[in-house]
Amino acid sequence: MKPEKVKTSITTFPSSAEIVSEPLGVVLIIGAWNFPLLLALDPAIGAIAAGNAVVLKPSELCPATSSLIAKLVGKYLDSSCIKVVEGSVAETSALLEQKWDKIFFTGSGRVGRIVMAAAAKHLTPVALELGGKCPVVVDSDINLPVAVRRIAGGKWASNNGQACIAPDYIITTKDFAPKLIDALKHELEAWYGKDPLESKDLAHIVNSNHFARLVKLLDDDKVSGKIIHGGQRDKANLKFAPTILLDVPEDSLVMNDEIFGPLLPILTVDKLEDSFDMITSRGKPLAAYLFTNNKKLKEKFVKTVSAGGLVINDTVLHFAEKTLPFGGVGESGIGSYHGKFSYEAFSHRKSVLYRGFAGDASARYPPYSDRKLKLLKALLSGSVVGVILALIGWS
Repeated sequence: MKPEKVKTSITTFPSSAEIVSEPLGVVLIIGAWNFPLLLALDPAIGAIAAGNAVVLKPSELCPATSSLIAKLVGKYLDSSCIKVVEGSVAETSALLEQKWDKIFFTGSGRVGRIVMAAAAKHLTPVALELGGKCPVVVDSDINLPVAVRRIAGGKWASNNGQACIAPDYIITTKDFAPKLIDALKHELEAWYGKDPLESKDLAHIVNSNHFARLVKLLDDDKVSGKIIHGGQRDKANLKFAPTILLDVPEDSLVMNDEIFGPLLPILTVDKLEDSFDMITSRGKPLAAYLFTNNKKLKEKFVKTVSAGGLVINDTVLHFAEKTLPFGGVGESGIGSYHGKFSYEAFSHRKSVLYRGFAGDASARYPPYSDRKLKLLKALLSGSVVGVILALIGWS
């Protein structure tokens, strides 16, 4: 929060300058259902640290967590500075009609567009933490057991795929795909047993609507015959087994939008380099992952693939690193946060220039002349030599 001193140039000499961070004002934070505590309180911490007043709207799809947040915030925090508003679509719509100094939203691209449209009416800045289809590129020159654990952990151990940075699909070579698939199957059985629907370690699907959405993706005629592992489901208990699909068509439903569930398509290519074109032909994802020991492939991946964040030889862990900004790019989001970046997301960096009354250059004011023009050009370019030459009349 301390003002940051910065250098000044001959253009404004004599002067001093600093950058002063100030709170934006009153901000609205709309949380998400998949990590309902974290994704509500994490941005709120940054907003409070930056000095803002906060209205917090937890997800109505997790009513128990929403109620707990409202209870604890009301009990332990200053109600004149932070308030929790519970409710569903009507309450969220009413909040979006108000004028805010910033809106921070975590959720789907569809709702993100609604939030952004509402904010535009008041020219309110937004931070949108959205999602996308996060690809995993897998080379053959890897430690396969470790890679498979990290891919499966990011996909199924993280809310059974209900995470914005969960692996959405894998790209590998035709030759290596059988080894990768066998390793994934082995790991899944070790984690969840012969019948994953009976496992206590497998997260439920959040509600019946999302369960039906996943069923529709899997029952699509273009992919129903592509299931090579899993596919079991229990509607009554909202349990959905980890499911692997092989070489699903690009125009299938499961490849059209973010899956946000336990389905994992594996696409095969002749050369791994071809995967980069497949990724860049789609919208920019929130995250992208590469498993390889090939230095040149790593460099090309970092240079070629545009995403909110990249991880080499692991998945999702960049979310936990507070020294890295977390956020999307393009359709996967606007703005970033975590650590000091949360503070910056809710601050305005105000430029302040200090001057006295000495050193008032007459060249700034009419009537103008060629000599004044040369002096102004030298001042604006920051050229000390140019200023001296203009003052002594050197042409």
